[in-house]
Amino acid sequence: MDRRDPNLWAGAFGTLICLAVGAVLLTVQLQGGQISVLPGGIWWACYVGYLVALVVSSWFQHEVRRRVALAAFGAQVAFGIVLVASAPGAGWTPILLVYTAAASAYLVRWRTTAAVVVANSATVAFTAWAATGQVLDAVLGGGLYTLLQLGSYFAVRAQLREVEMRSALAVAHTELRATSTLLASATRADERLRIARELHDAVGHQLTVLALELEIASHRSAPPAAEHVVRARGIARDLLADVRQVVGELRERAPDLRRTLASLVADLPAPRVHLDVADDVEADEIRTIALVRCVQEVVTNAIRHSGAEHLWIEVRLGDDGALVLEASDDGRGAERIVVGNGLRGLAERVADLGGEATFSARGGFHVRARVPAS
Repeated sequence: MDRRDPNLWAGAFGTLICLAVGAVLLTVQLQGGQISVLPGGIWWACYVGYLVALVVSSWFQHEVRRRVALAAFGAQVAFGIVLVASAPGAGWTPILLVYTAAASAYLVRWRTTAAVVVANSATVAFTAWAATGQVLDAVLGGGLYTLLQLGSYFAVRAQLREVEMRSALAVAHTELRATSTLLASATRADERLRIARELHDAVGHQLTVLALELEIASHRSAPPAAEHVVRARGIARDLLADVRQVVGELRERAPDLRRTLASLVADLPAPRVHLDVADDVEADEIRTIALVRCVQEVVTNAIRHSGAEHLWIEVRLGDDGALVLEASDDGRGAERIVVGNGLRGLAERVADLGGEATFSARGGFHVRARVPAS
């Protein structure tokens, strides 16, 4: 059960209801009532086994291996049927079967859920018939709990679908912002390049011609004007140098990295992103684009796979002047990393700039990317 789920309280109350069923039956037994055809110790051992299986399959399904979670769910189904079938006079126990059907939505396909619902409903019908001897009671009891199980299952499926759509929307939002940011940067870069070309082609050429004309004039007669010509020639050369410097700066100027990354991670519903870009970090346009794409992949990975509540991203300068990106989250992590297209693309993008990227999934997911200085 995803701890970021907005319906976490529903799962907590469901677990409390299962505990409440046991508390009610324990009260009945302490007052001298008979709750099961099984010996009391065996029935209560099955009840404890049901609770343990419920907790493992529902609350720790991401912390254990999938086969362990599935085995726990299978035990939950089996213990639930035994508890209900062996206590025909206890009207509260079928509630456990409803919660089992709801929990199946997290782990198994709908065909398996259908089989579980049929088995549970047959068990309820049998216990109703065994308690009253009336076929009508069996039909009504089985039908009612069939509807309750299906209703709980589809409610959980709708909830999971909402969570999936919200995650997909967050991923699409991040990708759109990254693309929009880089497109705006590319547009500004194109405009700077156009201005640089205009300065170089128009003003630069005219100043060059002026400097040549003044050079020629300075070698001719008319000494009174020679001094002014020399000064004008110096001013023209200074202007030409200034234009070339401006052209160079316009060509090399990159978008602000801190502002670009901040706009990329702003307003994400989950995880909460903590961004820290050091004041002395400067990157050219190529490295800025690479870092933006790396951060986009880190955020997307955290949304889709980690189940994290917080994501920390730091960009700083290394001792050798290289750009260092470090990201980590507080998600569930993994025993081994499966490098998909996203992480592979991140590593390749960094490698193309002469750097390297490493990944770790112990105690959350961690990424470290190092890009050499330009």
